[in-house]
Amino acid sequence: MSEKDFLHLLNENRAIIYKVVQLYAVDPEEKKDLYQEIVLQCWKGWSSFRGESKFSTWLYRICLNTIFTAKRKKSRVEYREELPDVQKEQHRSLEQEEKQQLYAAIRQLAETDRAIISLHLDGYSNNDIAAMMGISVNSTNVKLFRIRERLSKILKPAAYEP
Repeated sequence: MSEKDFLHLLNENRAIIYKVVQLYAVDPEEKKDLYQEIVLQCWKGWSSFRGESKFSTWLYRICLNTIFTAKRKKSRVEYREELPDVQKEQHRSLEQEEKQQLYAAIRQLAETDRAIISLHLDGYSNNDIAAMMGISVNSTNVKLFRIRERLSKILKPAAYEP
């Protein structure tokens, strides 16, 4: 496969990179750095892509491995709090707000749980998720159930808690 094939497939699937980066990074600079690192790792691994799986599956694996490696390398603790921009908040649609709340809730999960729910939300089957994550299908089913429970607790408004 050629460089042209690589660029075409990467362009077609770039939304995967954006989504995964969105789940693991808040800071715009960190997002840019992770995106670039993922593209670099994809290019480095391109010669080993044999087409036995879908390109999107291969890309997900590289995204997750790159992000997990980058997170492990970070030795310092960073505290970042983004102050809301009032004008932007007023123009944000309800759907976008809910999406941001879901991403914020997903960011509170463990790294592997984030990966599993991200793949699930993208429509991958539990068999595919199990293969990508290197775990059994039964384990995937259990983890997804627990992740959904955890997310519902995180997203549940505090005013309604008993």
